[in-house]
Amino acid sequence: MPLPTTASPPRAAVTLLDRDHSILAFNERVLDWAHRPDVPLLERLRYLCIVSSNLDEFFEVRAAPHLIAAQGQDDKGSYSSVSFQAMAAATHALVAQQYALYNDDLLPTFARNGIKILSHGERNAAQRRWVREYFEREVRPLLIPVSLDPAHPFPQVANKSLNFIARLGGSDAFGRENEIAIVKVPRVLPRLIRLPAKVSGKHTVLVSLSSVIRAHLVDLFPGREVGQFSQFRVTRHSDLAVDEDDVQNLRTALREGLVMRHYGQAVRLEVSAGCSEFLAGYLLKEFNLPEGALYRVHGPVNLARLSQLIDLVNQPKLLFPPYQASWPKQIRQGQPFFEQLKAGDALVHQPFERFDAVLAFLREAVNDPHVLAIKQTIYRTGADSELMGLLREAVRKGKEVTVVVELKARFDEEANINWAEMLESIGAQVLYGVVGLKTHAKMLLITRREGRHLRRYAHLSTGNYNPRTARLYTDLSYLTADPLLTADMDSVFLHLASQSRLPKLQRLWVAPFQLQRKFIESIDAVGAAAAQGQPARIVAKMNALTDEAVMLALVRAGQQGAQIDLIVRGACMLPAGVPGVTDNIRVRSVIGRFLEHSRVFYFCAGTVESLYLSSADWMNRNLMRRIELAWPVTDPVLRQRVIDECLVPYLHDRADAWDLQADGRYQRTTQPHGASAQGALMARYDARKGQRKG
Repeated sequence: MPLPTTASPPRAAVTLLDRDHSILAFNERVLDWAHRPDVPLLERLRYLCIVSSNLDEFFEVRAAPHLIAAQGQDDKGSYSSVSFQAMAAATHALVAQQYALYNDDLLPTFARNGIKILSHGERNAAQRRWVREYFEREVRPLLIPVSLDPAHPFPQVANKSLNFIARLGGSDAFGRENEIAIVKVPRVLPRLIRLPAKVSGKHTVLVSLSSVIRAHLVDLFPGREVGQFSQFRVTRHSDLAVDEDDVQNLRTALREGLVMRHYGQAVRLEVSAGCSEFLAGYLLKEFNLPEGALYRVHGPVNLARLSQLIDLVNQPKLLFPPYQASWPKQIRQGQPFFEQLKAGDALVHQPFERFDAVLAFLREAVNDPHVLAIKQTIYRTGADSELMGLLREAVRKGKEVTVVVELKARFDEEANINWAEMLESIGAQVLYGVVGLKTHAKMLLITRREGRHLRRYAHLSTGNYNPRTARLYTDLSYLTADPLLTADMDSVFLHLASQSRLPKLQRLWVAPFQLQRKFIESIDAVGAAAAQGQPARIVAKMNALTDEAVMLALVRAGQQGAQIDLIVRGACMLPAGVPGVTDNIRVRSVIGRFLEHSRVFYFCAGTVESLYLSSADWMNRNLMRRIELAWPVTDPVLRQRVIDECLVPYLHDRADAWDLQADGRYQRTTQPHGASAQGALMARYDARKGQRKG
């Protein structure tokens, strides 16, 4: 779709790439890791499961508008029956790749490594006896088969749950020929079961729960003939829709909405590859879905649950070698954070350096009698969080604790509601941000009495306060005592609490007020420098690029002669290298062992260089419909470190990078023994390296 015109449009118009197809293309790049023979076997399975989980979320969040348009309810805008067909074709192709990889490559490779997932037909007599005993003891007591009739309508089937449908012959106990029955499988049952050594021998032998139930399905219907049957799974639209202007208590409304999320509009139906046309048609009609929403799969209907296999198999050689992150090199252990930050800012590059330093910073604040107040935003922190325990301890010690909890952090709503209720119950000031805007900014502000003065210390981050994901995501944590930056942060916290107008800020850029405008002004300044023949360079690293106004500015700057490199992990709607349009724009995606998550923005306009870190991607929702932050790295040494670690290696990556082509396809950029940005950073910060030297 052409970009809207502005006062100073690019000299040549650009046609954007489709966002949904760009998201699916990202998942194809992730799936490539599951194909790679140089990746350990269980890690290959993990990437397959990640893609399956990502696809679940894609359907839960992105599919409904296409489906509604295809059903003729709202055929307008960018959604239509054509867009549904295109999306369905792309997702069917990706799902086919997944199951072909699983069946033709991973399963045989598992077998060669002594790991077998046996179907009922492959199990010997002893194994069948054990499985039957397991079924009778652990599974059957939890199953309630329902034969459908006017008194037993089709049961409510939860989002992404495993179920069976069967077509029965004969008549029931009352002489009626109700032929359709449904068996719902509880989520508490493990999807993979490891057989004991007495029946598995020297191999690691597992059976899937679906195969266990399938083998004994007839036992659930005594006196009836089980003819056609299939496992099935329905995915439902799961974006919570709460009218914040029309509720008295957002927390209560969201908790009620969480219950309904499991039973939203059906958007996808998965069945066994051999499911009969009769049963498939019956289910499609029941869930009001078109044929294009039906996915016949050659294996378990939920590949994501196969990640359990990784924990059931104790073979370290089939996993990545463990990585031991080092303590941040800029932070001296055993010395107070507050004294160190008076001397200058510090940076933690996660997961190569340990997030534990951030927890240590908060722990020091909690235990310091001179600390009077702690303010923090919470977006995703996990259900079991040491950080939240520290905040609870701070309240107990009598400090003023203010926590801005984002209740609508997608799929983390329940955990955040629970944390909010816990903190509120012990006396913390809990805020829920601004109505209509998600608080996505990541900031921690500590106020400390030092003599006759109060001094602030702060932490800002490109990622979440979640210790688990901090070991898996690349992010930057920024620790500072800069009085201008910390004063700006205090103003933002005051704004979130009182919703008063923000004063003029000295360091921070804040969405939705000026973040988009500031980024565009920076891009335009680079373009103006290029037009005057001065050095002009932009290097930006982010998770997604979909904001039209920003993309228009990039195209404009590129056409003025600026050299632009964009490192975009996921969805990117801006085509690169289109002759006469985006010749000076290059886009690459790096998919590595860790999930690329840091947002770094470098601008060079003549003699002026600036570098910003941010919690925001260049997406319209981040720039205009959220509370987001961007802050400058003013220390030249730190700025160069960010450039050297977060930008330069990724521009030169020849192991894990993909370059976007003019036609919208991604081409993998690899060389024999090519450099890996993440590999180089792991080697630089591996804690064991220092131990070996010692």
